[in-house]
Amino acid sequence: MEKPQDKVNEPFSAYGRYSYADYLSWQLEEMVELIRGKVFRQAAAAPRRIHQGLTVALVTRFHEFLKGGSCKVYTAPFDVRLPVASRKHADIDTVVQPDLCVVCDPEKLDELGCVGAPDLIVEILSPGNNQKELQLKYDVYEASGVKEYWVIHPDERTLLIYTLEGGKYRPSRLFTLGDEVKSQVLSGFVMDLDEVFGEV
Repeated sequence: MEKPQDKVNEPFSAYGRYSYADYLSWQLEEMVELIRGKVFRQAAAAPRRIHQGLTVALVTRFHEFLKGGSCKVYTAPFDVRLPVASRKHADIDTVVQPDLCVVCDPEKLDELGCVGAPDLIVEILSPGNNQKELQLKYDVYEASGVKEYWVIHPDERTLLIYTLEGGKYRPSRLFTLGDEVKSQVLSGFVMDLDEVFGEV
């Protein structure tokens, strides 16, 4: 018999607005994200093989480059809370799980993940999530001060880097096979796209 405390506060976000406090009360099988109070459910199926392969290739390179320094790399599932007014759970209405993020300020890390903008975020597009990554997350990442936002299109084998300048994102040219890319945030970090896409 189901006990009252076993009931899950199921998020139906077509009309409601939710906070990180609500998010912590949910016990769902699939991953969800909150963007400005609205719930976005991730696909129930596991990410495609190419998505997983790119994640491994990227995190390996970032981890090796950052080893021994103050910056740390994390992969989803990893809660990134983007507060506007305060760090209180009830006041935070955006919680995202980037495919990969780099955090250089240890003060932003706690046992629940990251509170505040990571220095660099990488999102790998999947079928059906392009609007969320390219519009909704772009807006909250820019507004919250994420210094560098990388968007990878695995099927087209392209990378676009948005760099924060004066509070607004400036896009790079579209990088693809044959290109080496550099990070403005992580000085000295260089990545060969032939090698990265070649591994998947």
